[in-house]
Amino acid sequence: MSRIEILAPAGSPESLRAAAACGADAVYLGIDVLNARRNAANFTRENLAETVQYCHIRGLKVYLALNIILLEQELPTLVEVARAACEAGVDAAIVQDLGAAALLRRCCPGLRLNASTQMAVHNPEGARRLEQLGFSRVVLARECSRQEIEQIVRATSLEIEVFVHGALCMCVSGQCYLSSVLGQRSGNRGLCAQPCRLGFETRASSHALSLKDMSLIERIGELESLGVRSVKIEGRMKRPEYVAAAVTACRDALEGRPIDLEGLQSVFSRSGFTDGYYTGIRDLNMFGIRGKEDVTAAAGVLGRLETLYTDPRRQVQKVGIGLDFSMQAGGPSVLSVADCDGNTVRVEGESPQAALNKPTSPERAEASLSKTGGTPYRVERVSCAIGPGLMLPAAAINALRREALSRLDGLRGRARTVPFDPSGIELPAAPEAAVPSIPALRVRLNRKEQLSEPLWREAGLVTLPVPELVALFRAGQVPEPLVDRLCAGLPHILFEGQDTLRSQLAELREYGVRHAGAGNLGSLEIASGCGFVLHGEAFFNAANSETVAALARMGLADLELSFELSLDAARRLRHPLPLGLTAYGRLPLMTVRNCPVRVSAGCRRCGEGENFVTDRKGNRLYASCAYGMTELYNPVPLYMGDRLDELSGLGFYTLRFTTEDAVECQRVLDGYRTGDAYPGKFTRGLLYKTIL
Repeated sequence: MSRIEILAPAGSPESLRAAAACGADAVYLGIDVLNARRNAANFTRENLAETVQYCHIRGLKVYLALNIILLEQELPTLVEVARAACEAGVDAAIVQDLGAAALLRRCCPGLRLNASTQMAVHNPEGARRLEQLGFSRVVLARECSRQEIEQIVRATSLEIEVFVHGALCMCVSGQCYLSSVLGQRSGNRGLCAQPCRLGFETRASSHALSLKDMSLIERIGELESLGVRSVKIEGRMKRPEYVAAAVTACRDALEGRPIDLEGLQSVFSRSGFTDGYYTGIRDLNMFGIRGKEDVTAAAGVLGRLETLYTDPRRQVQKVGIGLDFSMQAGGPSVLSVADCDGNTVRVEGESPQAALNKPTSPERAEASLSKTGGTPYRVERVSCAIGPGLMLPAAAINALRREALSRLDGLRGRARTVPFDPSGIELPAAPEAAVPSIPALRVRLNRKEQLSEPLWREAGLVTLPVPELVALFRAGQVPEPLVDRLCAGLPHILFEGQDTLRSQLAELREYGVRHAGAGNLGSLEIASGCGFVLHGEAFFNAANSETVAALARMGLADLELSFELSLDAARRLRHPLPLGLTAYGRLPLMTVRNCPVRVSAGCRRCGEGENFVTDRKGNRLYASCAYGMTELYNPVPLYMGDRLDELSGLGFYTLRFTTEDAVECQRVLDGYRTGDAYPGKFTRGLLYKTIL
């Protein structure tokens, strides 16, 4: 079995050269569109083939990042990028959008798909669903513990990739809407403004949404023993010295050499590193910011780290080769070279002469043939068959070597094109779902105490979290007419407790509950085998027709579109199933595993009302916990009660009740009945904006 792969970020040509020189096994990079680091220098469609050739010659695989949520108008661009990727022969595409994955499967099924960490796959169920969708690899959520990684490895045939070093977002990747809600710069589309690094206060912290960078480099051997296939370094926005230092540290760890963690921390860190998610020790020590001392520390190490990739003597030669040299009287000199990937070349050079003084010995020939400095080639074997009394100048042997390695470059760098068939890119013919003139009203509650008779009589579907719904039935508080309209709300993030959830779902089926809501591939997989009518939630981030169609094929009866989608964009989508939008509620800005309120004040104080994080303007982001996760909500609610007519063209709209009590829920419902204006501060969310 091959060793674990070291996967490096290449946000610029300079960082790419640093990764190659320091011994990375693969790089991930983006071009000028459709990637989650659109502010990096990146590459272009025009130079992609040349970039891939450069990497393949040096023994690096290339993974093209197409890891953003796509808007409808970007689907043609994806097709053109896919064509360029196939022609260039990239080794895989990294994908977040389910629609993008489905489109790529149709037009280029031979292109390997890696599921981005933005897909928030974090349990065995999610990985198994990816297998069904044709993925080859999954990049796990960074919040996974050692035990959870091991469970996923055992449960799937997919290659498992984990982040081993770099920045940690506070929110589970793919589930953060903070940047887009505050300024239309969507983290799901590669333009996150990182507002979480600003001041957000709790009792114990002035930067309660900023985590230290992670580092598991010292645990690479352990990860390899778990069956992890690839370790990924975060950092396409970082400078090449950072890439060089991180790749070198990973290589040293893998090969048993001392690791320069001090230099690594100096080049970039936020108050040091953390391994809290991996170890399961999720406490206040995980939090940190990039202070002045962190910035000044970098100045002292950049020059030294630069030599890791600029000094030819330190370059890692990844490609092993064997050389067979023959020099016989009456014929040309011959050199055959074979590399570790099975490529072979044979070149002929000058004919040897009779030696006047010293004949060319095997030792002298080997010395010339082994001069591969400045190339990616590492000589592992030299065989010389030299006739007696013959001489060939060292310059001629050197020329033979250079010619052979140049031809080997050509073989290694030839385009490994992937078949591309544009005839498979059209959406399959499917009738559009009937759209009512007035969208149906749905309600999603956080707690059973929010439920009232007027509310459930008005709503066509009432969703409650599974434990709350179970408690409602066990207490005998469910009116008979309501049973058919109740929906079991599955958690969209569930690191543990799947067996308990399945047991609760089975109990709800016994009570007569027919509906279940899911917002993640893992929860969808759990619910799919339980006999429910399945409803898709906004956390799938559906923003284009391809994603809608892909989710319809997975068995959804209807789908709530992304929180980030505008009304106008929602209406333009082709849809084989009813679509809806959130029309009321404090939008979830983050879903986090290390609760900033818990580590600051404790769960008891949270239950007593200290359940919020405060921003620089004094606004409170309220926290709500379930299933070991915490959601942070927007300080003001989205409200559309006075503009209901503008929701026409949708199948349904959802009122999401979070912090409200039953009286407030009733008041909001009344506002939607009468079309009244909201009595306090509110927002229209992103319904009239276009995310960048």
